[in-house]
Amino acid sequence: MISDQDWVALGITLRLALITMLILLVLATPLAWWLAHTRSRFKTAIEAVVALPLVLPPTVLGFYLLIALGPQGFVGGSLEALGATHLAFTFTGLVIGSVLYSMPFAVQPLQDAFTSLGRRSMEVAATLRASPLDRFFTVAAPLARRGFLTAAVLSFAHTLGEFGVILMIGGNIPGQTQVASIAIYDHVEAMDYGSAHALSALLLVFSFLILFAVYFMNRRFHVVRL
Repeated sequence: MISDQDWVALGITLRLALITMLILLVLATPLAWWLAHTRSRFKTAIEAVVALPLVLPPTVLGFYLLIALGPQGFVGGSLEALGATHLAFTFTGLVIGSVLYSMPFAVQPLQDAFTSLGRRSMEVAATLRASPLDRFFTVAAPLARRGFLTAAVLSFAHTLGEFGVILMIGGNIPGQTQVASIAIYDHVEAMDYGSAHALSALLLVFSFLILFAVYFMNRRFHVVRL
């Protein structure tokens, strides 16, 4: 029931979700740390910008990314002036769109985890002459492992189901930018409900297993901590 093209779309989806998750963990960690500890007057504005994809229609974000990354946009036009190609309708463009769209799903769990740590453990480590990096990697990061796990899984799972941003910035190019959600849409449009059902069921089961693993591990961490 699942065609070879569907398997290719599924592979692109998983690759996109994995790359997006890894990039987000790198970018979101320092941002979440800063938001958890800063007293800057710009904190509220930055938090609002990070959370914007939660309420913004995906097609709006995808439209502006298409403008920016396309041949006439600032980024795409600059790349073409340097002899490169623009990023619209490419896998790289999909990654950029996915990172921005899934950003709150990585930042907010990490920010909550860092906030809940408090300052005492870090102050104790500082009295032992641990450097700021040592304090983060040996004290803060292990204590915030549940936040890292939640951020990784939520950003991965959210990327799996993206549709609007992907369609706007990546189009529907089989083997390049066609992801599973768009393949399902194509099947429904062609009234091939059997193929749409098979691919949808596969994603449903996969997403459930991911979330089940997260809840199971979070519960285990909780028990160990007690």
